[in-house]
Amino acid sequence: MLNEKGGESLYAKRRRPTDTALKFLIYFAAAVTVTIVVGIILYILIEGIPHITWKFLSTSYSALDTSRQGILPMILNTLYIVILTLLISVPVGICSAIYLTQYARRGRLVRTIDFTTEVLSGIPSIIFGLFGYTVFCVLFRLQTSILAGSLTMAICILPTIIRTTEESLLSVPSSYKEGAMALGAGKLHVIGGIVLPCAMPGVLTGVILAVGRIVGESAALLFTSGLGFNMPNGGFAGAMTHIMESGRTLTLHLYTTAMDSTGPNTLNAAFATAAVLLIMVFLLNRLAGLLSKTLRKG
Repeated sequence: MLNEKGGESLYAKRRRPTDTALKFLIYFAAAVTVTIVVGIILYILIEGIPHITWKFLSTSYSALDTSRQGILPMILNTLYIVILTLLISVPVGICSAIYLTQYARRGRLVRTIDFTTEVLSGIPSIIFGLFGYTVFCVLFRLQTSILAGSLTMAICILPTIIRTTEESLLSVPSSYKEGAMALGAGKLHVIGGIVLPCAMPGVLTGVILAVGRIVGESAALLFTSGLGFNMPNGGFAGAMTHIMESGRTLTLHLYTTAMDSTGPNTLNAAFATAAVLLIMVFLLNRLAGLLSKTLRKG
């Protein structure tokens, strides 16, 4: 390799065998990681998709009747918890991040909040489940219900939303805010009309991560949302009543089904539920990704 003056490149002179070995290790580690992930996904899909039928997706479940092993209640419960949790946590998380980055001074209070957020993001979910059961189920008398599970999951994902939103807001160039304020715009208008829309793709990334955490959670919801599998009644009144009842998600149903050795086809049902869970997570992520691309183009 030659430089502009015709001599040998300095990069070629300094290349050592250790650089080649390190590069090989990096590519090897990446290949192993991708192979493991793809292998797990393919194994679950191959074992689960053949057992997915329309009856399996659209009927109710019964622990006693083997002819009623549908997962429609679990799909609805999962969607209930995802929607309720996001309705609670996303406004709180975004408003908290806006305060920390746009209004609060970098003092002891902000450092304390940042430290607390980092600690919360590393707490095991089983502890959140115990806290949620003690506070929401017992103290607030919500019992084991979808609402109690949603409140618990809102606490679980709040650190993720706050941190990702903070990073997204800080990444917006300061010239945007300075130019808008120079034209006479107020601070609240600048944040709501310029800063937040520019940071929205990063905010949606945090929401995607939060949705994956909600759908894949089992320990915290086992304590708070319970293992009920009743179908919600129709209409808005039925939906409001159902959130006060116990309801297992797809992850909890997968756990209980895989641990049940009494039924003849429990393992097949567990693989089918796992495949549906993977497909649901993929569709939710793709939907959020398309929305993020639309916002970037806008």
